Amino acid sequence: MSTPPTAAAALATGDVVEVEVGPVAHGGFCVARHEGRVVFVRHALPGERIRAQITEAREGHRFVRADCIEVLEPSPQRVTPPCPYAAPGLCGGCDFQHADLGYQRDLKASVVREQFSRLAKLDVEVSVEPLPGDRDGLGWRTRVEFAVDETGRAGLRGSRSHEIIAVDSCLIADPRVLATGVLTQDWSGESAVDVAAPSEGEAVMVSVPSGEADVPVLTERVAAQSFSGAFEVSARGFWQVHPGAAATFVDTVTGMLAPQPGETALDLYAGVGLFAAALAQRVGESGKVVAVESDTGAVASAAGNLAAYPSVAMVRARVDDAFGVPRAHRSGPARNRAQRSRKLRRHPLLPLRADLVVLDPPRTGAGRDVAAQVAALRPRAIAYVACDPAALARDTAFLAEAGYHLAELRAFDAFPMTHHVECIALFERTSA
Repeated sequence: MSTPPTAAAALATGDVVEVEVGPVAHGGFCVARHEGRVVFVRHALPGERIRAQITEAREGHRFVRADCIEVLEPSPQRVTPPCPYAAPGLCGGCDFQHADLGYQRDLKASVVREQFSRLAKLDVEVSVEPLPGDRDGLGWRTRVEFAVDETGRAGLRGSRSHEIIAVDSCLIADPRVLATGVLTQDWSGESAVDVAAPSEGEAVMVSVPSGEADVPVLTERVAAQSFSGAFEVSARGFWQVHPGAAATFVDTVTGMLAPQPGETALDLYAGVGLFAAALAQRVGESGKVVAVESDTGAVASAAGNLAAYPSVAMVRARVDDAFGVPRAHRSGPARNRAQRSRKLRRHPLLPLRADLVVLDPPRTGAGRDVAAQVAALRPRAIAYVACDPAALARDTAFLAEAGYHLAELRAFDAFPMTHHVECIALFERTSA
């Protein structure tokens, strides 16, 4: 009698297996197989033969996770990681330090193509472009959140773990972050400490929870080819962490949309108003920009950042709420779910028609309902800024259902040494 596949492939945490590594997968892993069981392995590269130690094996799952602990046949693109903490069992912040920087971008492009093929049923040609100011993929991260261990020392978390790894340095952090002395101070009594190094002024440290009551406001200056301006941002608020990102993304979005004087534009998930300001400058006083953002702190910052643009209207709301999308699918007590199932009233500042839309949603994406509402505005162009290619690919399919096709796609290495990649997509109305 043959052994059942599940029994043959039984693996437990701590087991060591020898595997041949297959393609890269979304999330910083590569795919391997052991006796029919899928193994998602970190610190490996496609084509390598390795020994991997199982780090996660859950009953009933068809896959396990593992770390490469020995390379038997290395890839030609393998390099020695510049950081000693970029190794199995240590810091989880960097996924690809063991790969040549150019090859890292090839891997990310492969992930983008695979997500579009699988989720949007599209074959896309895309390469991952470096951002201006890149220095061998190091020293770029201007905002870092450090966890604090039981001894009061700041460190970084392991991959898919709450374990805090004590570190002496972080090579992807902006040198100004480390110059604050965050890694040498005693943070006893705190759970975390955020460090932000803005484009103007000194780097600041904000501890959590004691620093939550008085968070500094920083100035970030954007000097793009198409737009320039200064933005006030909370030290704990969202801002692009790569110093070349904001200007590059503004130029890309405005280049794709080509805003014209007098047009109406929506900036959805507007943050502190970066894209809204750039759009307002282009559509002029005869045009209109409606910016929608739910975060209270971001809205407060945006109000000041956009005060010089009379054509901008700021809406503090969730994007789906602003469109009046029913919320029956959300979790919560039964009574609350019933209340949420009632159709919400569309926000009165949201126009019924728009010429242009910018979507810059969180990692989860915009979703089918928002995609449908955006399409119902019948814009001539939609620019979608995405930090997760899987969410973008899903929403590409939703926009296609609603009558909009992918017209252009670019990808940027806004997070070198990690698996993350920023994509900007242009959608246009599909002809009848």
